Amino acid sequence: MTVTSTGTVHHTPLDRLFRPTSIAVVGASTAVGKLGSAMLAAVRRAATDAPAVYAINPTGTAPGFLPSIRAASETHGRPIDLAVLCIPAGATPDALREAAECGVGGAVICSGGFAETGAEGTALQEEVAKISAATGIRVLGPNTSGFFRPGATTVSFVPTVRRIRPGPVAVVAASGGMNHALSFLLSEQGVGVGFGVGLGNCVDVTNIDVLEYLRADPAITAVALHIESVDDGAALLAAIRVVTAAKPVVAMVMGRGDVSAFAESHTGALATSWRTTRALLTESGAVVVDSEQQLVDALAVLSRTRLPAAPTPGIGVVTAQAGPGLMVLDNLLAHDIRVPALTEATRAELAKLLPPMTFQVNPVDTGRPGATFDKVLAATAADPDIDAVAVYALAEPDAIDLADAVRRSGIHRDLPVVLGIGGPADAVAPSVTAADHLGVPVLPGPTALATGIRALVQDARVRHLRAADDDGRITTHQAEVALPADEATAKELLGALGIATPPRRVCTDRAAAHCALAELPSPVAVKILDATVVHKTEIGGVHLNVRTTGDLDTALDALDAIGSPAYLIESMAAPGVDLILGVRRDPVFGPIAVAGLGGTAAEVIGDVAIRGHRLTHAGAAAMLDDLQCAPLLDGWRGGPVLDRDEFARIAVGLVTYLADHPEIGDIEINPLRLTPTGLIALDAVVVAAPDRQSPLEGEQP
Repeated sequence: MTVTSTGTVHHTPLDRLFRPTSIAVVGASTAVGKLGSAMLAAVRRAATDAPAVYAINPTGTAPGFLPSIRAASETHGRPIDLAVLCIPAGATPDALREAAECGVGGAVICSGGFAETGAEGTALQEEVAKISAATGIRVLGPNTSGFFRPGATTVSFVPTVRRIRPGPVAVVAASGGMNHALSFLLSEQGVGVGFGVGLGNCVDVTNIDVLEYLRADPAITAVALHIESVDDGAALLAAIRVVTAAKPVVAMVMGRGDVSAFAESHTGALATSWRTTRALLTESGAVVVDSEQQLVDALAVLSRTRLPAAPTPGIGVVTAQAGPGLMVLDNLLAHDIRVPALTEATRAELAKLLPPMTFQVNPVDTGRPGATFDKVLAATAADPDIDAVAVYALAEPDAIDLADAVRRSGIHRDLPVVLGIGGPADAVAPSVTAADHLGVPVLPGPTALATGIRALVQDARVRHLRAADDDGRITTHQAEVALPADEATAKELLGALGIATPPRRVCTDRAAAHCALAELPSPVAVKILDATVVHKTEIGGVHLNVRTTGDLDTALDALDAIGSPAYLIESMAAPGVDLILGVRRDPVFGPIAVAGLGGTAAEVIGDVAIRGHRLTHAGAAAMLDDLQCAPLLDGWRGGPVLDRDEFARIAVGLVTYLADHPEIGDIEINPLRLTPTGLIALDAVVVAAPDRQSPLEGEQP
């Protein structure tokens, strides 16, 4: 901790970057339209906490301009906190080096021309990184528009930043453009922004640094996180876990489509796997959304209120118009949000308050709102199965003041309440203002209301799963596997981990194969046994339903024709539902588990759930609920029912084993069949980590 002569306390090195008491704008200019001119005007325009500002331009002759950072430090009488570099990329390393030598705490590099432009720019960026690492000066950027604290310090060349409404949300965006775009959207919807930063090329300061910095900021109640790429997946997920224990994080991830070329030209970094990033952010505690509007709707709620951690919070829906209420209900149910029927006692109370033809089970349809609306809210919220209340009404000032009805009901003091109000802005504004004073969020329509409620529930669910005791891990350190591993070897490993596999024989000649056919329960599968062949079906290496010696000889002839060094004869399992369960070493996030609908079409269908290596028993048991095919696992049309505890034990055991064995890159069971007697692994692949593979082992037919 350091204390400046003005009394400002700097608790961390990032305080000098993000809460500077003195700023030097390098490349400042008086020419209209120049970057240095816009930035100088911006930092001088701060409303509060106004820092001392110095304009630096070695060729400038305007009054008040200084030739160097060193001259500014001498004039200031102590080291400058922040240098804002608005100069060409080629001049940046020397300027940064001078700033570090003068004791400057942080630098914002606004210019482009670094890794996003190719080899020459990459070399400049690496030089900047070396200076930061060697001197300790914290660097935001390069290729960033900076940061801002609305109502306080602004280091952004976008002049309309001063119109952003101050408030409790922090925006941490991969790019300066998205930082501003999201902040403007939040502000327009009445959700104030307390801090916004565009990270740019992240030569030093990353979203991990900023998340850790914001965790302890009492003025920030929720964080918007925009992600284009991830370098250190484990550190990012750890930061999310820590921050979400204290305040919500709502995340939006780029990369659903093939945007890699544009992404690389934007910041010099390739887009991260969209599906994996989203899944692991969710597992770590973030609320992940699909669009900027969903992000705004989610933060409108989570910046003001939060549910306690719970597996399945119950939502009460009260609507003054049936149609919008139906839209809210449909949206919630489509996303597996629980809208429980109210108790008979609650319905009896509502029957005293509402006309007899209204629906009073949940949702509660009041018809045209009247004087009893506050009592309807109170009765609904008092139901023992209701944890939060969503309320929708059109703005009808002559009929109801919705915010006042909430105030009179008092329910906002006991549980989260989210309002949806439809109507012209001038008609809605008084209720929005009044609700804001109550700490009650207001959203503009049925879909937005449902989105906000979904965010509230997702936040509570993930925190519940993360807090669940993990009593399902198994000890795996005694199980070893020789690499490269063929299917028989892989299944020996599965057996050591307590995973069921069919009876089988490894046969090196035809005589042994015929003995196996006679000894094993029929029918059998006859497979190529070769550690270098991963996808056996694609080359004709699997023959099913072999019952007779003639069938066996036909299958063996086919395997001999493709050069099979040995045969695996294995009893076939009972029919069931085929799943895929794999664990692999992701290059960004480390060990991950992937589960979904299995079989040969698994990659085409793509119905998968993804979790990280910190997977708990509770998390694994709920993992398959993400799948569209989940109903198939619960006795669909008389089929087998999945024992979620058995699946969780297998999934946790596999991902734990992979995490403990760096020599292994992938373990895949496909299919893992759900049968009436439980789960059984019908095929298994164990692949060495890339740095442990022989040339042949890395090849896939």
